[in-house]
Amino acid sequence: MSIYVDGTTRLLVQGITGREGTFHTGHMVEYGTNVVAGVTPGKGGQRVHGVPVYDTVAEAVAETDANCSLIYVPARFCADAVLESADAGIPLVITITEQVPVHDMIRVTTALQARGTTMIGPNCPGLISPGSAKVGIIPGSICTPGPVGLVSRSGTLTYEVLFALTTRGIGQTTAVGIGGDPVQGTKFIDVLAAFEADPATKAIVMIGEIGGSDEEAAAAYVAEHVGKPVIGFVAGQTAPAGKQMGHAGAIISGGSGTAAGKIAAFENAGISVARHPDEIAELVAERLGAG
Repeated sequence: MSIYVDGTTRLLVQGITGREGTFHTGHMVEYGTNVVAGVTPGKGGQRVHGVPVYDTVAEAVAETDANCSLIYVPARFCADAVLESADAGIPLVITITEQVPVHDMIRVTTALQARGTTMIGPNCPGLISPGSAKVGIIPGSICTPGPVGLVSRSGTLTYEVLFALTTRGIGQTTAVGIGGDPVQGTKFIDVLAAFEADPATKAIVMIGEIGGSDEEAAAAYVAEHVGKPVIGFVAGQTAPAGKQMGHAGAIISGGSGTAAGKIAAFENAGISVARHPDEIAELVAERLGAG
């Protein structure tokens, strides 16, 4: 099985005629994802990689029954694009766009709660259920179907760990990049709950980073609610206080958000903590063997 996306996903790409939208739509179509529509205002009637383009999300949904939207629009239009998908009744929105203003995402996440729409992102690589659907920019060639679920704030580490798992012969149910911005639509706990409920997922990899308190909250959730083996890693262990490291949310403020604090929370929750990314696949193999 998988979480969030699978063979029933009918994907709509907002910003499909832009450079990034066009490029990644081609790869998703090639992977076998059911991309049913694209949306770019004023470009309706065109086709991109054989996918019909519409002027509005409402029109596209009415014509194609799309049930998932992928956002590639520029940052200044991102909030409106997400809300347009929610207003059209799309239950899942994945937002790749980066540098979205924090106040825009506060407005969006509040609005989505009332609409019943789940958003993953912004500033994320999307997700992939190997062999079923690829929604976003995670390379399909580094993944293979199997028993491990992965959730990560870091896109680059997502790719590195997926490749290491696949090289070791350990496949994945779904890999979810939740993004590293201060305000996210989907958090670690949401994905952990989905993996815990998925009978095909036998172990979970959780990749965190410095900044914020989501990792500590996730560790507490694991201790109380997750019975499957969890392997964790925290990026930014050598980052100096007060300096932003890559993601907008990856910054240590005062005494909070440190790698040491997050690692301690993981260990206290019974999570196996890797000292470096190369060790993650090794720990996964050990925990799966023990299970």
